[in-house]
Amino acid sequence: MDWNNKVVLVTGGTGSFGKKFIKIMLEEYHPAKIIVYSRDELKQHEMRTSGYDDPSIRYFIGDVRDRERLMRALYGVDIVVHAAALKQVPACEYNPMEAIKTNILGSSNVADAAIENGVEKVLALSTDKAVNPINLYGATKLAAEKLLVQSNAYAGGRNTRISCTRYGNVVGSRGSVVPLFLKQRENGHLTITDERMTRFWISLEQGVRFVIRCIEQMQGGEVFVPKIPSMRMLDLAKAMAPEAEIDIIGIRPGEKLHESLISEDEARTTVELPDMFVVQPPSALWFGHTWEKLGKPLPDGFRYASNTNTDWLSVEQINALIAPIAQDFEKEK
Repeated sequence: MDWNNKVVLVTGGTGSFGKKFIKIMLEEYHPAKIIVYSRDELKQHEMRTSGYDDPSIRYFIGDVRDRERLMRALYGVDIVVHAAALKQVPACEYNPMEAIKTNILGSSNVADAAIENGVEKVLALSTDKAVNPINLYGATKLAAEKLLVQSNAYAGGRNTRISCTRYGNVVGSRGSVVPLFLKQRENGHLTITDERMTRFWISLEQGVRFVIRCIEQMQGGEVFVPKIPSMRMLDLAKAMAPEAEIDIIGIRPGEKLHESLISEDEARTTVELPDMFVVQPPSALWFGHTWEKLGKPLPDGFRYASNTNTDWLSVEQINALIAPIAQDFEKEK
């Protein structure tokens, strides 16, 4: 795929993912234009003045809740990366309608505006919390996935194709546990909700490069899931602050002990490739199940969960992953 003549728009473009995605795009892929679409003018200003001032970048103030603004912003756009979301579990639990407006209705607006403007490809970012959700954030992301996948049916004879990626916790992303632990270790106390807890883990750069690859390969209607390692929260705490005391504070509202990336029911329509899984749409209404020729079906009863994963990060590997984040944290102090 030739990115040189493409116009790319990133919703939520001032976030951790958006900034890393745009950095890699500018350095390696050189699209004709990159549009940062977000609602916070201060974050856009800070992003622009921190080096994101390439002539190919445009900054659009807008909210995914605003369908009219999206219709204007997506005019002439070839590729949309939909990263805008309310993603903090406690915030979504206490502000449920706000999460629904952004994560569900906002995703619907993105799909509608993309189809109306003839956008070639839309790839939306989802989360392991969308699989068998027990919190509102996960429920909104599950609904968003279903809306986006089914939106391919609305495209009719148009060229727009819409797919999703779904992966686990991103190391060091804004609001994640790593920055929290970096602050807590200065006081010699780290808080963990449950010592049995496990999570999938992926670095920010791995997540970005996976998204780029999925954009290049997507046919429409898929949910792409990378094969990534698991880690124990207790191991993370020991890696980051081996001398610190660990306080067990109890599971928060809406929190799981373990996360899943593919449910047992989804596995029936999922294809396994060497380094990822592809969840195909339940029925081949639009573009067929061509991924079946590229991979192999999953066995009955398969479930891809963080506690039954075969790939685990050691304390040493965790330290290597968090080292650059810790260095940046020290510089900003």
